[in-house]
Amino acid sequence: MAVNLVNVENVSKVYGTRALLDGVSLGVSEGDRIGVVGRNGDGKTTLIRMLAKLEEADSGRVTHSGGLRLGVLTQHDSLDPEATVRHEVIGDMADHEWAGDAKVRDVLTGLFGGLDLPGFPKGLDTVIGPLSGGERRRIALAKLLIEEQDLIVLDEPTNHLDVEGIAWLARHLRERRSALVCVTHDRWFLDQVCTRMWDVQRGTVYEYEGGYSDYVFARAERERIAASEEAKRQNLVRKELAWLRRGAPARTSKPRFRVEAANELIKDVPPPRDSSELMRFASSRLGKTVFDLEDVTVQAGPKVLLKHVTWQLGPGDRIGLVGVNGAGKTSLLRALTEAARSEGEVQPAGGRIRVGKTVKLAYLSQEVAELDPTWRVLQAVQQVRERVDLGKGREMTAGQLCETFGFNKEKQWTPVGDLSGGERRRLQLLRLLMDEPNVLFLDEPTNDLDIETLTQLEDLLDGWPGSMIVISHDRYFIERTTDRVFALLGDGTLRMLPRGIDEYLERRKRMEEAAAASAPAARTGQAAPGTSGKPEKSAADLRAAKKELQKIERQLDRISEKETELHARIAEHATDFAKVAELDAELRTLAGQREELEMRWLELAEDV
Repeated sequence: MAVNLVNVENVSKVYGTRALLDGVSLGVSEGDRIGVVGRNGDGKTTLIRMLAKLEEADSGRVTHSGGLRLGVLTQHDSLDPEATVRHEVIGDMADHEWAGDAKVRDVLTGLFGGLDLPGFPKGLDTVIGPLSGGERRRIALAKLLIEEQDLIVLDEPTNHLDVEGIAWLARHLRERRSALVCVTHDRWFLDQVCTRMWDVQRGTVYEYEGGYSDYVFARAERERIAASEEAKRQNLVRKELAWLRRGAPARTSKPRFRVEAANELIKDVPPPRDSSELMRFASSRLGKTVFDLEDVTVQAGPKVLLKHVTWQLGPGDRIGLVGVNGAGKTSLLRALTEAARSEGEVQPAGGRIRVGKTVKLAYLSQEVAELDPTWRVLQAVQQVRERVDLGKGREMTAGQLCETFGFNKEKQWTPVGDLSGGERRRLQLLRLLMDEPNVLFLDEPTNDLDIETLTQLEDLLDGWPGSMIVISHDRYFIERTTDRVFALLGDGTLRMLPRGIDEYLERRKRMEEAAAASAPAARTGQAAPGTSGKPEKSAADLRAAKKELQKIERQLDRISEKETELHARIAEHATDFAKVAELDAELRTLAGQREELEMRWLELAEDV
């Protein structure tokens, strides 16, 4: 029988006149991995702080088992700014001790990319004081994970981690024996790690078995049965469930609920996006050209980030952009933005970016734009426009869109200066969408947004007819909102990944293994294993291979469009069996062409 580690009994907490928690009773046992979700401001952080006895409850009590070893990651670290990374993370362990400890090596490699901490100026001997908030947070997380605990409490552990870091952390936490309570908005992470969910809503905590996708199902069931007045929110939850069941059943290894019941619940819910309709609408708004890059080189100061890139962003394209930090994702968006806003006058260091004449670009950067702090929320939105056309016949007033993004009628009259960081991020998104752009660049749009707001944003983007590029470490958001993934792997190239982020992680792993294998070989003057038989490619050969790669990617795009069109025609002629057979034959021919192109693409990608 699992040992009980923490008991929360009839706990209440009031701030001002608002009850964040009202008579909550919960428990954490050995082996539990609990994800905590809910709207920003509903009390998630307060709940886990009281659970860890970092904050006192107004009433009720929290008890810990005797001798409980507890590790806590808060949103503000307590690291000594005068100390070195070595002092905080390794302590007084000798080099041969920590280097011989598999767990220490795993943590340092997983969070920092290597035992020598390649991103830090003096490695382990770097002084903490001048480091960024993100670097300090990774140090605090490493310190916690190296120690032994019975229970770990984590508040937003994925903040400042890239896709690889988040994948590593999920694996590490699954393999640990410690119990876990974790607040995060990263839904992929929740599905990978958690076996139970706590949903904090209006002073109450609802408990669910399973990870995030199981929680979505159970919550949709509960709201359907209750037939509450929150019909709009229920529809969004059901829509997300439809995507989870249709498009990503393999994302979880915990299918705890009956598939038949889930299918019954979503039988009348259409797919999140009608891609062919959105493509037609986007083409009518944008024409044939959006952004054409020809032999483009992008630099940040003296550093060359992208070399000789030929690429096309077409009407209706939804692209996810992933890559190692510093590979040039944000720099690429800035180069495209500068070309668009200068009507083609400002060009990158090399090559040319051609911008469509009808492009109306909105760029959500990582920096939150400063607004007049005396403006009210509604006033800040109405400064842009009073009404907005969101495509597919959906029109909203400024007030209605504010409500969709979690600003109720009372909150709409709050001064901008009184908003939290997450609320300002939401307001920035709102203002962008009110301007009715036809091209969207979103650079880390999920920062500071809670899951409910993310779901609302995804719903809006489902019907938004235009071209879009998303940079995000939130794997769930990228997979949910985009159709194709491209990667910047740090070698100056931009590559399409047919299998998405899974392929990106595999490629990064192979690159790291190759680098590790070549390091000792370089010291001895020998070729790394597996490379001796390959002749060195000339610069001309590499350029030719890159051009062929980009040509294949365009051909694959066209095949994808044809397949979408054929599927629509098959549905249209469903009762005409001869016509369906003819269209199906065309589909099989296209599938054969796609397979040949993908095989050739993979061959070229190995050499480039």
